Amino acid sequence: MPTIIEALNQSQKKKHLVDVKSGDTVKVHQKIKEGNKERVQVFQGLVIRTGRMNSHLSRITVRRIASGVGVEKSFLLNSPLVMKVEITKRSKVRRNYLTYMRERTGKAARLSGLDFNKQEVNSIPEDENQPVQEKKDNTEKQKESKPEALESA
Repeated sequence: MPTIIEALNQSQKKKHLVDVKSGDTVKVHQKIKEGNKERVQVFQGLVIRTGRMNSHLSRITVRRIASGVGVEKSFLLNSPLVMKVEITKRSKVRRNYLTYMRERTGKAARLSGLDFNKQEVNSIPEDENQPVQEKKDNTEKQKESKPEALESA
């Protein structure tokens, strides 16, 4: 039986989040309020840390070089200010916290990329009850059934 605190935490979580990992290059769309105006600002960089990914306190730290200076920003993924997180590149890393990237610049800061389906990773399922993994399996089944239909015609 969930306690009141657990129920409140679950109600604060967003229904769908992109599966972000350390080593991903992401674009984070964040609401910025300036005076009485609101706008969306995009912060693009390398995810150097992820934390508590299954919690309502899930957080990522994104690092980028701006005007020759390293800038790091932490984002709470379930925050209402974070509009969208979009993965643009996925890299092979073996750690969760990439502190060594702070000392690297230029070609030394490159990470080897992995092949991945950008549309599939960034998509959100239409049905709220259907997890992303099940939707992925359904699209694979549809791809397999299409060539069979073409062969029979």
